[in-house]
Amino acid sequence: MSSTEDLARFRRNRQDEVDSATVYEAMATAESQPQLASVYRRLAETERYHATFWAAKLREAGADVPAARPSWRARVLAWTARRFGPEVVVSTMRAGEATGGSDYATQPEVEGTGMAADERSHDRLLAAIEQTPGRGVEGSVLARLEGRHRATSGNALRAAVLGANDGLVSNLSLVMGVAGAALDTTAILITGLAGLLAGAGSMAMGEWLSVQSSRELYQRQIAIEASELAAAPDEERDELALIYEAKGLSRAQAEQLADQLSADETTALDTLAREELGIDPEELGGSAWEAAGASFVLFALGAIVPVVPFFALSGLLAVVVSLVLSAVALFVVGAGITLLTGRSLLFSGGRQVAIGLAAAALTYGVGSLIGVSIVG
Repeated sequence: MSSTEDLARFRRNRQDEVDSATVYEAMATAESQPQLASVYRRLAETERYHATFWAAKLREAGADVPAARPSWRARVLAWTARRFGPEVVVSTMRAGEATGGSDYATQPEVEGTGMAADERSHDRLLAAIEQTPGRGVEGSVLARLEGRHRATSGNALRAAVLGANDGLVSNLSLVMGVAGAALDTTAILITGLAGLLAGAGSMAMGEWLSVQSSRELYQRQIAIEASELAAAPDEERDELALIYEAKGLSRAQAEQLADQLSADETTALDTLAREELGIDPEELGGSAWEAAGASFVLFALGAIVPVVPFFALSGLLAVVVSLVLSAVALFVVGAGITLLTGRSLLFSGGRQVAIGLAAAALTYGVGSLIGVSIVG
C-alpha cells in the first residue's frame, strides 16, 4: 500500500519526466543539425516512457492520473530553446538529469528498470554536447576528442607557474612583514625557511588530497560503468552511439563505431570511460604523489628567492636585495603567465611585479606598526 508521501513522490517524478520530454521536443524542433535533433527526440522518448512508468504506479495505487501538462518552468525553457536555440538550455537540462539520476538511485520502485542509468546517461550525453564546440563537428570527431582529453600540458604549465608564484608572493610578504618589525637577520631567516616549509608542505598535502580524491572518484565511476555494462550491454552500446551521433557522426556511422567498440568488453569499458566520463583509465588523473612532490618543489622554488639574501647579508641591504631578486622572479613568473594568456610580456611581467611588491609593502608596513607597538 503506497503512502501519501509515495503518491506525492510518484506525481513529482511524473511531472519532472513530462517537463523534460517537453523541453527536449522543443530542443529537437529548434536544432538545425538533423543528427543532433534526432538525439534530442530520442531523449524525449525516453522521458515520456519514464512518465508512463510513474503514471502506472499512480494507477496501481488507486490514485487519479490527470492529463500530462508541462509546468510553467518547462514551458519557459521550451520557449527559450525555440527562441534562442537549444544550446542555451543544455546546461539547465543537464543539471536536471544529474539530480534525477541521484534521486532515482534511492527509490526502490526503479530498481532493475534502468531508469537511474538512463538519467545518468542523459547527463553524460548532454555534457558531451555541451563540451563540443559548435554542437557538432566537421572532419575527424575522434581525433578532436582525443586531443581534448589529452590536452593536459596547459594545465601542467598553469600549475607550475601559479605554484611558484604562490611561494614567491606569500614568502616575500612574510619576510618583509618580519623585517618591518625590525627583528634581527637570524629571526628573519628562520621565519622565511619556516614559511617555505610550512607553505610547501601545505600545498603538497592539498594537492595530494585533491588528486587522490579525484582518482577515487574516477575509480568509483568506472566501477559503476562496468556494472552497467555487465547488466545492460545493449543499452550502453546505444548510449555510446548516441554520444558519437551528438558529436557529429551520422546515425549509421555512430552505430557502426559503437558496435565495433562494444565487441570486446574491456575495450567497451575503456571507451565508455573516456567518451562518457572523460576519464583515462590508465592515468585516472595522474599520480597523487607526483602531484604532491611537484607542488612542494614549485612552491619551495618560489619561496626560497626572498630568503636567499639573508644567508649572506643583513640589515637594510639584505631587505633591498631580497626585494630586487623577488621583483626579477616576479617578472619571470609574469612572463610565464603570458604563455597561458597571450598578453604582452611587459604587461604581464610588470603587473606581477606590481602586485607582489604591493603585498610586500603592505606586510612591511603592518610589521613596522607591530614592531613599534611592541618596542614601545
